[in-house]
Amino acid sequence: MTQQGYQILIVEDDRNTASLVATYLEKEGFLARIETDGRKGLAAAQKIYPDLIILDLMLPGIDGLEICRRLRHESNIPILMLTAREEEIDRVLGFSLGADDYVVKPFSPRELVERVKAILRRTQTSPSLIDSGILRCGNLQLDPKKYKVTLADQVVKLTSSEFKLLQALMEAPGRVFSRGDLLQKFYDHEDAVVDRVIDVHINKLRQKIEPDPAQPIYIETVRGFGYRFCETEKIL
Repeated sequence: MTQQGYQILIVEDDRNTASLVATYLEKEGFLARIETDGRKGLAAAQKIYPDLIILDLMLPGIDGLEICRRLRHESNIPILMLTAREEEIDRVLGFSLGADDYVVKPFSPRELVERVKAILRRTQTSPSLIDSGILRCGNLQLDPKKYKVTLADQVVKLTSSEFKLLQALMEAPGRVFSRGDLLQKFYDHEDAVVDRVIDVHINKLRQKIEPDPAQPIYIETVRGFGYRFCETEKIL
């Protein structure tokens, strides 16, 4: 795979270790950014949406497990946990919170780079192909691969349900979806969930993406039936 253009965020409080990892990644064509504090690392991840995060477990400010937990509520950025602790419970907890891989110190920098490549092969397309899966409408853009939504080039933070709902609508502009149609995309047994939950998600989504939520231009209400996403030509 070609590494050019892939950005890796290294959140590691040991500057020597972080610099060593960055050096090996950059030799392979990756772009590497280092943060040595947990809070700054979390803020950087939320701002730049890197292609992968190498995340130390023990950090000042916020520890790696808490960062992993918070990121998984809003994105699917691949995470490789990096730690000096070998207890099995740490590995299990890391994976349960959504980590994609786990490396114990001391480690081989070359092996770490290969782990990074392997994760990216599983989770990403190459930069030259990434546009093929992006959904756009006016100033609104949704990237399913990076689990990222932007509005006028500003990142919009969505919950998992909001993201899935917006993706379903954007994939079929002009199609009218009933609440039942949309519920089927989120739940195995739609009769077990009140269909008005879709209205709640739609209202929250409009607050985040519509210039005026009271007069939506992206997500239209079809009275007595459900919702539809406006065709692109009506937005531009």
